[in-house]
Amino acid sequence: MKILKNNHISKWGLALGLGTLLVSTSACDDQKYLNPTPATAISGTNAFDTPDRVLGLVNGIYKAIKSVNFYGGNYYIYTEARGEEFINRTSNTFTAYEAWNQTLNAGSNFVAGFWAAGYTAINNANIVIQGLADHPNVVNSTLTKQYIAEAKFLRALSYYSLVTLYARPYNENQGASPGLPLRLKAETNTANNDLKRSSVAEVYAQIIKDLDEAEADLPLSYSTSLLNTTRAHRNTAIALKTRVYLNAGNYAKVIEEAKKIVSTSTPFAATTGVAHKLQNIVEIFTTNYTSTESILSVPMTDLDNVTGQSSFPYVFNANAEYNLNPNGIWGNTDWRSSDLRRTFARTSSGLSFITKYSKPSPFLDYLPIIRYAEVLLNYAEAEARVGDITKATELLKAVRNRSDATYAFAESAVSSRSALLSTILKERRIEFIGEGFRSNDILRNLLPLPAKASSVLTAPEVLPSQSNYIFPLPNVEIITNKLLLQ
Repeated sequence: MKILKNNHISKWGLALGLGTLLVSTSACDDQKYLNPTPATAISGTNAFDTPDRVLGLVNGIYKAIKSVNFYGGNYYIYTEARGEEFINRTSNTFTAYEAWNQTLNAGSNFVAGFWAAGYTAINNANIVIQGLADHPNVVNSTLTKQYIAEAKFLRALSYYSLVTLYARPYNENQGASPGLPLRLKAETNTANNDLKRSSVAEVYAQIIKDLDEAEADLPLSYSTSLLNTTRAHRNTAIALKTRVYLNAGNYAKVIEEAKKIVSTSTPFAATTGVAHKLQNIVEIFTTNYTSTESILSVPMTDLDNVTGQSSFPYVFNANAEYNLNPNGIWGNTDWRSSDLRRTFARTSSGLSFITKYSKPSPFLDYLPIIRYAEVLLNYAEAEARVGDITKATELLKAVRNRSDATYAFAESAVSSRSALLSTILKERRIEFIGEGFRSNDILRNLLPLPAKASSVLTAPEVLPSQSNYIFPLPNVEIITNKLLLQ
């Protein structure tokens, strides 16, 4: 199912008043004067007429990424619910209970909603890429390259998010499994709706191609820390490549990309572009959303935010629908009480609830998509897998000691490749809890999705061999795309 996006928003959400894309039709002069076209209306023929309209279209891609079914909320809710770090308390199907107990089906609302949101963002990106090619002189050549690069970055992020949920893990068979329909053309009607799935490897290849091309043309930085956090720049593309290559098991490429933005020794920092480095973990989630650790985040404002059952802070904190699992990483004794990341929790009736996003309604916490801590742990894991235990340990310690300055890893936890990998994966569970990483880390390592239980509710273990190890393709796509299952 192609998604035809038609609203264009600035800064992930502040409406420019550009109206909807409509195909213009001719009319007599009398009708024109009797029914004048509003000054803010835009047709398919004039959407690229001015620099402001072009910027509105670019910002529309970011707005699509911020959809409540995508990175505005439900992506975090559903990916966290699938893992073992949280216990469901309400059996509410509108807040990911089906994901938590592993019963998502082809008709589930989120299965269709997430797919639609991802392809909406992709089509918005395709419209910008095609439109700028067809209207080369509306903005200068530098901006044209930048806007196309931003569109390619966001298309890559969208395809990565979809392929890691709806397709078999790359590491299972080097990407030979069926992946996703690769839609790379701007669509304004349903004529080309039928499209076969490309393989997982082909989808990953397109993601990397988009990110390589984006890296070449994205700016090194923007004029403000807000823009450096909420718009893609060169280091944003590099950081996402470390994630994609890690997922594909290409550890040499993870290391190659990470070295572009991580200094050779502590304190690790980016030496070109935005000066990324680790910051106070409490501040980056409470008072400083645009710090140099925040590589890309979803901003929330009073005029544009996500509330209710699509809001991760509402579901997991304010409404207390999921408590931290005492048998998950929250109960691990290696995560000491002195660790600042332990402060991201509150206790009620003997249960602990995550407070990483702690602002009250209307929930104005920024939602992180990429942080510098992830780049360091991606780099550490890749180095451990290729055998450089010393470098991997240095990177691991940088992340742990940022939050727990006196912690020292036991020799047995870092002295061998297998032990170090286990320790790094544990650190990822601590560092990224509530950020949508856990279930994907399980899948890319071909591990079972663990069983979990409360005194009332249970969820079974799911083995990699089982069909519900990944999300089912949505019924609406199966019905409308006749080539999907071929």
